[in-house]
Amino acid sequence: MTVQTNRRAFLAAAGSLTVAVALPGGKAKAAVANSRLQLKPENLSTYVSINRDGSAIGWVGKVDMGQGTEVGWAQMIAEELDLPLARVTIVQGHTNATFNMGGASGSTGIWKGGAAMRVAAAEARHILVEMASQKLGVPADQLSVEDGVVSAKADATKKVSYGDLIGGKQFVETLEWNKEIGSNLAVKGKATPKSPKDYKIIGKSGLRRRDVAEKVVGALEYMVDVKLPGMMHGRTIRPPLAGSAPVAVDEASIKSIKGAKVVWDKGFLGVAAPREWDAIKASRLLKVTWSDVKAPFPGVDKIYDHIRAAPVIQRDVDKEKGKIDDAFSKAARVFEAQYEWPFQSHASMAPACGIVDARKDGARVWSGTQKPHYCRDGIAMLLGLDPEKVVCASMVGPGSYGRNDSGDVCMDAAVMSRALGKPVRVQGMRHEGTGWDPKAPASVQTTRVAIDADNKVTGWYFESKVFSKRDAFNNEGDPAFTLTGQLLGVPLKPTLIFGGPEESYGFANFQKISNIIPPLLDRASPLRTAHLRDPGGPQVHFAVESFMDELAYSLEMDPVEFRLKYVTDARDIAVIKAAADKAGWRSHKSPGKASDGDVMRGQGIAYSTRGGTRVAMVADVEVSKSTGRVYVRKWTVAHDCGQIVNPDLLRLTIEANVCQSTSRALFEEVKFDDKAVTSVDWLTYPILDMKDAPEAIDIILIDHPEIAPTGAGEASSRPTAAAIANAIHDATGVRIRRAPLIPERVRAGMA
Repeated sequence: MTVQTNRRAFLAAAGSLTVAVALPGGKAKAAVANSRLQLKPENLSTYVSINRDGSAIGWVGKVDMGQGTEVGWAQMIAEELDLPLARVTIVQGHTNATFNMGGASGSTGIWKGGAAMRVAAAEARHILVEMASQKLGVPADQLSVEDGVVSAKADATKKVSYGDLIGGKQFVETLEWNKEIGSNLAVKGKATPKSPKDYKIIGKSGLRRRDVAEKVVGALEYMVDVKLPGMMHGRTIRPPLAGSAPVAVDEASIKSIKGAKVVWDKGFLGVAAPREWDAIKASRLLKVTWSDVKAPFPGVDKIYDHIRAAPVIQRDVDKEKGKIDDAFSKAARVFEAQYEWPFQSHASMAPACGIVDARKDGARVWSGTQKPHYCRDGIAMLLGLDPEKVVCASMVGPGSYGRNDSGDVCMDAAVMSRALGKPVRVQGMRHEGTGWDPKAPASVQTTRVAIDADNKVTGWYFESKVFSKRDAFNNEGDPAFTLTGQLLGVPLKPTLIFGGPEESYGFANFQKISNIIPPLLDRASPLRTAHLRDPGGPQVHFAVESFMDELAYSLEMDPVEFRLKYVTDARDIAVIKAAADKAGWRSHKSPGKASDGDVMRGQGIAYSTRGGTRVAMVADVEVSKSTGRVYVRKWTVAHDCGQIVNPDLLRLTIEANVCQSTSRALFEEVKFDDKAVTSVDWLTYPILDMKDAPEAIDIILIDHPEIAPTGAGEASSRPTAAAIANAIHDATGVRIRRAPLIPERVRAGMA
C-alpha cells in the first residue's frame, strides 16, 4: 500500500527522485522518497538528501512528541547547508524511511539526534562544495554558499546549485559512527561544523512551528484518525484482580453482537468487532471466569512501610568519594531525614491507540509511540517475523513522556490481527489508560550528613530504596516489556536500575546508593514501573534539595548562601545566582511565615543538573491556612543547556515541563487497594488544571554557544517539588517530606 505523508507531501513539488516505500498512515500518507532502501548508519544519505530543486530533506530517526523539536533539527541542518529554513523538510520516525536513532527519550532530541544531523549536514555541504569546485574549476576555499547556490567569490557568474550538483540522487559518501547507550547514534565526518560566530539561523527566535496550524484547524491526522479497509476494532479485557487470568470464557454471551470475535491466548483476552461500539459492548458483556489468586498489593496507605521492610535485590553505588564511614564516626553532629514519593501515572491526554495489520509475510503498524523502531522490533519478535518485514509509522498521539501504554495497545492489536487475519485497531478506555499504564516507581529516600565542630559538612550519605525504574523497559522492543507479552508467558526481562542525584556539591566524603526491591507483582502488573519524564529525577531531588534547606536552617544559614558554599561547578553557581537574583530572593535563616489573613506566602529554591544541563528554580507560593491548599503563583527558572538552538521553543518546553512537574508535586499519586489500581480517571487521579496553574513563569536562558547543546526536555522536572516544599516551609514553618504536597498533608502539618 503506497500511502502519503500528509504535511510532508513535498517531494512531488520538489521534483525529487521518488520510490514507493509504503509508509503507513491512512488517507494522508504518500510515497516518501530518495531511495530509502539502504538505511545504514555509515551512509550519509541515511541522514540528508537533496531534491532536484536544491531543497533538502533531513531523515531523522527520532520523533518530535509535540515540543517543536522538528524545527530545531531543521535549523541545524539549514545552518550547516547554508539553506533557508523553509527549504529544509524533516521526515521523522518511520522505520522504512529513517534509521533507528534511539527514538524520543532522555531529552536527546537536539542533544543527540540534532548533533548527528548537524554533522551529516556539514559533511553534505563539504561534499557539495567539492563537487562545485570540480564543476566550476575554482578551488573550494574560493567558493561561498548562499541559499543552496555555490558561487565563486571572485566571479559571481560562476555558480551552481545544490540541485544541479546532486538533486534527486544519493550521497555515496560514508561517515564514522558508533552506537551509544540507548542507540543514540554519534556520527563523525571529515567536515567541521560551523563556528557559532558564523551562525545565521541557530539561536534565532520567531521561527514558526509547522504543525500548529493543522492542529488548530483540525486538519492534522492523529493516530485515532487512521482507518484501514476491513479493519476490526479491538478491546483488551483486563482482570478485576491484578495477577488473575481467564480460566473460562463464555463466547455465547456476545453472540448477539454482529461480527464480534473473542481472542483468547493463555493469559491474554480480547474481543474485536467490525464497529467500535460493538467491540466496547462485547468487552462489557463477555462473561469471564477469572483465576483466584492472592491479592498482590499492600494498599497505598502501607506502601512506604512495605518499601522499608522489603528485601534488597540489587544494591548499586551510584557515586562515592572519600571515606564516608570515617566522616560519620568523627562527626560532632549527624542530621538525617527520609522523604517519600508515590507511584505516578503517565495520565496521557487520551488512552493509547494502535493499529496492526499482521500477515504471514510481514506486518504494518501505526502507533503513537515515542520509539517506532523498537515498536517494529517488538511486533516482529511477537509475530516471528524479520524486523525488515515490519513497517511502523509514528503517528501523532495523545502525548507521552517515556514508556506509556502505546506499546501495549500495539502488541494487543498484533495478537488479535494474527488471530483474526485482519487489521485490528485497539484503543484503550480512560480507566485502562490510567489504570494499566506503566508507572513511575514509588520510593523512600534517606539522607544523612556529618557535621564537624565548625558546622562544616564533612560527609553526605544518600540512599534510595525503590522499585526499579525499568521493571518494564523504556521501550517496547521486546514482548517481555509489555503487558501483552507477559500475559502470553514470555520470559521476563526486568532491568534493576534507579540512579542517584546529579549536582556538584563538593562534600569531601559522600556516597550515593540505590537499593532496588522486588516488584509488588512481577508479571502483568498495573503497578509495573517504567520511565516517566526524567525517570528517578523528581524523586531523588525532592529529597536532596528539601534536605539542603533543612540543613541550612539547622546551621543558621540562608538556603542560597548554603548551596553556594558547597556547589563547585561555575555553571551551577551561575544558575543559582541568576534564579535567586531574578526572583528577588531575600536572605533569611529561618522561615519567614509572611501572612495576610488566610493566605500565607513563602519562597523556596532548589537546583539540580541533568545530563549536562543545569537548572535552578525559585517558587513563590501561597498557602491557605484554612484548607492547606498550595498555589504556586510564580516560578523563576534559570536554565543552562549549553548552546541554544531555538530560544522560543526552549522557553515553551521549559514552561510545559514546569507545569507538568508542578502537577506531579502537588496532585499526582496513584491510589490502589490490595487488588487493583483505583486511580482510573481524572477524579481519582487529579492533575493540575487552569485554576492551579502558575500565574507567571519567568525564565532566564543562559546561552553557551561554545558548548554543544544538551537535553532540555526533562531537567526542570527535578527541582520543582523541592522548591515548592521549601516555599511551603518558608510560608508555614511546616516541613512536608511526602509527595504529593496535597492540602491534607499541609493542613495536618500546620495543626
